[in-house]
Amino acid sequence: MRERYVIIPAGGTGSRMGAQVPKQMLDLDGVPVLRRTLELFVRQPFEVHVIIAINQSIRSMWVDYCRRENLLFKYVLVSGGMTRFHSVRKSLRYVPDGALVAVHDAVRPLLRPEDVGRLFDEGEVSPAVIPVLPVADSMRRILPDGGSEGVNRESYRLVQTPQVFHSEILKRAYDTAYSPDFTDDASVVEKSGVPLRLTAGSRFNIKLTTPEDMIFAETVLRTIL
Repeated sequence: MRERYVIIPAGGTGSRMGAQVPKQMLDLDGVPVLRRTLELFVRQPFEVHVIIAINQSIRSMWVDYCRRENLLFKYVLVSGGMTRFHSVRKSLRYVPDGALVAVHDAVRPLLRPEDVGRLFDEGEVSPAVIPVLPVADSMRRILPDGGSEGVNRESYRLVQTPQVFHSEILKRAYDTAYSPDFTDDASVVEKSGVPLRLTAGSRFNIKLTTPEDMIFAETVLRTIL
């Protein structure tokens, strides 16, 4: 079994949340979002080495919180980069070749722990594993003239994290110049010529972006997870 790592980009400011602190430090049913996300990995039955690329504006807040709560798990703390791409690339310096590395959004705390284990297991046999969901709603494409047209939703999938890669493949893929077309790690790896393996995602694994998402997340934590 390959040694297992997770990179958690936590460099965003969360402007759409409208809160006074970045959303990764918002209270989610009594616990900061970032801690809930982190515990998905540190509570696995196998060891996961954790690397957090954190927003400088909350670095001291997070460190102080860990000391106050006596959180003793080991992790590497990296200053977040200008974009998510740059944060992940900086974090990959701490990941060796021959490992498995997951990259998971700091504000996706609702993933089930067993799904984390499954994605790592699938990563042992596939070099690039991407969780996705089918599209439930009808979709329309906006046209250049301001109009729109319907599209076949069966041709599309919603992409989630954690995305799991053989570390040497992800490191090689990130040895390139930044492009705004790189919306996630899958797009970086795909550009390098490595095929992606799509696997089942989870409807609960939402990315917390708006105040309404926080209400949904608290409901899920209290009634389902």
